[in-house]
Amino acid sequence: MYKIWYSTENLADYFIAKTELKNKELQKKQLFESDANRPRDFHKIPDHIKNILYLDAPDIIIEHNNEPILSIEISREAGTGHNAFQRFARLAASVENNVPSFYVYPEGVIVERHNSVVGWDKINPLIFKALNSIMDIYHIPALLFYHPSDFRANNNPETSTHRISKGLKLDREFESCPDSDDEEMRKMFNCINIILSSVETMGFVDGTSSLLGKEEMRNQKELMSREYVTKEGSMEMSPLSATVKIPTEYLLNYLATYETNDYKIGDLLRGRRETVVYQVDAKFRGDPYPGALAAIDYLSCREGKTFEDRKNNLVLVWGKLQINEIERKITVIDSNGSTIKDFTDTVKQSLNKSLLSKEYDELRPEDISRYYMHVRYGSTYSKVKHIRVFSYFADAIIFPDGCLWRDA
Repeated sequence: MYKIWYSTENLADYFIAKTELKNKELQKKQLFESDANRPRDFHKIPDHIKNILYLDAPDIIIEHNNEPILSIEISREAGTGHNAFQRFARLAASVENNVPSFYVYPEGVIVERHNSVVGWDKINPLIFKALNSIMDIYHIPALLFYHPSDFRANNNPETSTHRISKGLKLDREFESCPDSDDEEMRKMFNCINIILSSVETMGFVDGTSSLLGKEEMRNQKELMSREYVTKEGSMEMSPLSATVKIPTEYLLNYLATYETNDYKIGDLLRGRRETVVYQVDAKFRGDPYPGALAAIDYLSCREGKTFEDRKNNLVLVWGKLQINEIERKITVIDSNGSTIKDFTDTVKQSLNKSLLSKEYDELRPEDISRYYMHVRYGSTYSKVKHIRVFSYFADAIIFPDGCLWRDA
């Protein structure tokens, strides 16, 4: 039995019609992003699906016999700068649970600037490097397929056949979905069919672990590597251009002001010689920074399957960093008015959604199973996405007026 979990039912119908799912016994189920967004519905999602929703929710999850076997994310956004990484955390959450993930993203999108100049905004090729890094660690597919577009056929956006849809080619049958006749989509549908066949014949564990050995999967992974080179990808590109590597000693000197006779910073931060600092020069908010932080982890820090397996610490700074090489210390400059209160206020707003402070007699019948979920998971799914992602990936978060950090 297959189930296809969807954010938009039309998208589920698209994948059913274009793959071997059309010949399978299946059910469709609506996918709810989080307890924070859909408190009346999220707790009804089974645990085996919740397991890949702890950071963010993809557009599609396909499951077979109560095992998620594929997540799919589709974007029509321009992929310049940080933007290509905006949804990276949800891809990571899937692969970290050994569930393959496919990302459909445009190679180029037509954008009209305020000065009326029309041009193609091209994908940041560093996304290929980040996805390949995940695959190198987990040996599970995290493949990008280009959203069909006029980008290669017509380099002049002014005369693009599909300019009304920003140069993107959409399906004639399924509204807002990628053109299913395009070669990239046919490759993706074929890879989906390979996953279905593999898990049916070999089971979930052996089926998914063998996928990167399949010719079609291997070809797409190699294409991604070539695209990184062809498009002149560089470790100097965004979001890595917003990072700086410092000796961990400088970070510990900064955090030393929080130490007392009874408390010292723990071993986790101290155990890594260097620290990668991601500087966010913006007012505290979510997208695109959570996904960019996740990508930086895999590009510059991660060597194994958990945050404990990092070569370098990963620190998120809301502001600009000043480094004093002589005194071996850092200073955080307030650039856009972000404060630790922005973080804690957002956390408190999430906690307001929790039922754990209520007496049993205060619960309505429809609240009881959600209350039981909160007992088990606490506020894991009740926090808004960017709080979940920041606290999952960052070893420390520093504001000009306060800090948070992990001891272990």
